[in-house]
Amino acid sequence: GDDLRLRAALPTVQAITQTGAKAVLTSHLGRPGGERDSALSLRPVAERFEELLGRPVHFCEETVGEKAEAVTDQLTGGGVVLLENTRFDPGEKANDDAFAAALASLGDVFVGDAFGAVHRAHASTVGAARAMQSEGRSAVMGRLVERELDALGQLLDAPESPFVAALGGAKVSDKLGVIERLLEVADTLLIGGAMSYTFLKAQGCDVGDSLVEDDRTGDAERLLDEAGGRLLLPDDHVVADGLDADADHHITGGDVPDGMMGVDVGPETAGRYQEEIRDARTVAWNGPMGVFETEPFAKGTRAVAEAVAEATDAGAYTVAGGGDSAAALSQMGFADRLLAEVHRAPQQLLEAFGHRAQAKMRRSSSTPKRNPSRRRSQRWANHRSPRVSWWRCSPGSNGSSGAHCGFA
Repeated sequence: GDDLRLRAALPTVQAITQTGAKAVLTSHLGRPGGERDSALSLRPVAERFEELLGRPVHFCEETVGEKAEAVTDQLTGGGVVLLENTRFDPGEKANDDAFAAALASLGDVFVGDAFGAVHRAHASTVGAARAMQSEGRSAVMGRLVERELDALGQLLDAPESPFVAALGGAKVSDKLGVIERLLEVADTLLIGGAMSYTFLKAQGCDVGDSLVEDDRTGDAERLLDEAGGRLLLPDDHVVADGLDADADHHITGGDVPDGMMGVDVGPETAGRYQEEIRDARTVAWNGPMGVFETEPFAKGTRAVAEAVAEATDAGAYTVAGGGDSAAALSQMGFADRLLAEVHRAPQQLLEAFGHRAQAKMRRSSSTPKRNPSRRRSQRWANHRSPRVSWWRCSPGSNGSSGAHCGFA
C-alpha cells in the first residue's frame, strides 16, 4: 500500500526514540463502527512501519486493557509499540472519558502529530490529551503538526502574490468557509469538481444531471459577486451518463446536456487552470477536479497535479490540502516529488485560520511536566525513561496501510 504518510510521520517517532523514551502509537483505519474487523487491523501498518523505522515495532492486538498495559510496561527505552485500531472501540468516536483515560494511562506525554485528525473530537486525540493535562502531564504537538501549522500560517497570513487557489470536491457546503477565507487572500480561485455545477447553475447554466446543491445556489451567487471576476469556473466539461469507466462520455462546451452529468473539467479548462497555477508564486489546492478515481475522468485532476508540481519546481510555495488531494498526488505519481513542499491541510484548519483560531497545543519543545503523585514513579525508575507518547495516525480512506500524518 501507499506508505508516504508513514514516511512523513517518521521524524517525530525518531525524535522520541532517540531520546531513549518509549513510543506508544495509536491510530485508526477505516470505519469499523466500534467493532473488531480483521480487514481493518493495524498489524500490516506495524510491519511496514518497522521496515521504515529500522527498529522493532511491536504490535498489540488490543488498544487498552491488560494486554496493552503489559506490552507498554515491557518495552525498553527507545522501544515502539503500535496498538490496535482505536475505532474498534465505540468509545473512540464518542470521545468516551473512560476510554480516553485508559489510553492516557499508557503514556507520560501526549504527542499529537495526526494533522489530518486534529479537528476530530475523538478519545485518542482530544480526550487522551485532556486526560493527561488534567493530571499535570504534557500534551504537545509533534514535528509534523508543527510543520503543517507553520505552512498553513504562511499560506494565509503572508502569501506571495500571485496567489492561486484550486478548489474541487463535491459540495459547496463543505467548502463554504474555505472559499470565504481564501477570497480574502487569494488573487484567483479555480473551481472544479461537482461543486462547480452549483456555481454554474447559480449563473443560469443548464447542468443536466450533475450534482447540484439547490439550497446553496444563493451562497454560490453571493460568492461570485464578492469575487468580482476572481473566481473562475469551467468553460468545458467531460460529461457522462454514469460514473463507471465504461460509461458513455464525451467533452462538451457550455451547458451540460440532459441525461448527462459533469464528471471532470474539460481540456480547455484544464489548460487554463494550468496556466494560472504555473504563473503563481503561492498555490493552495483542496479537492479534485473530477471523479479522479475513474481513469477516463482523471485528466483534469492530473493537469492540476502536474501544474502544482511545476510551480513547486519553479519556487512557488504550494500547499495541497485534504485527503482526496493527497490521494490524487499519490495515485498520479507526484507525491514523492512534492512531499517536502506540499502539505496536507484539513479544510477545517483553513477555516480556523480564517477566524484566527489559536493553536491549543504547545510546541513539542515544551518541557514535559511530571506528576510526582502518579503511581508511575516505579516504572520511570525501572526504565529510566518516560513511556512517551502516542502516535496518532489516520490512514487513508482507501484502506491502505499508509498512515495519514501523525502522532497523538
